[in-house]
Amino acid sequence: MENRIAISIVFSLSAVIVAFLFWLIYFQEASVTGLNLRFLPATNALLNFSSAVCVALAIWCIKNKKKKQHGIYMGGATTFSALFLIGYLVYHHYHGDTKFVRDDFLKWIYFPMLISHIILSIAVVPMILMSLYNAARRKFGNHKSWARYTYPIWLYVSVTGVLVFFFLRFLNN
Repeated sequence: MENRIAISIVFSLSAVIVAFLFWLIYFQEASVTGLNLRFLPATNALLNFSSAVCVALAIWCIKNKKKKQHGIYMGGATTFSALFLIGYLVYHHYHGDTKFVRDDFLKWIYFPMLISHIILSIAVVPMILMSLYNAARRKFGNHKSWARYTYPIWLYVSVTGVLVFFFLRFLNN
């Protein structure tokens, strides 16, 4: 019963987060101010990269029975991902969306990557929350069941987030 309640809360919270992001990006106009936030996409890419490194190190640690270090790295991955989300929200609130304008073979790489990144970033939010919930409750069997699917998606989303930044910053002309 307790696990069903947790799942309901996590999926409801995830739905609210995703709905808010969708509203912010597609229905809310950028807030025009004098703030210079051009540093945020690079910072967000660094946070995504740091999250990916932490997840990879955490997986190595757990496979080598280094449970304490695994927890430390997963705490780092969670922190970097949360900071990324904050930076992403702030940037999109003040700057809006950045369009990929190339019309050559790169669009056939960029758009499928972006679409898969968006879909999987939506899917991974409740998975991360459930993995963290089960770890915090010391229900390691449930944690392992969730984490088995969560970590590869988390890695993919973090790495493709960095790639999206590079496409938009360096290949978008």
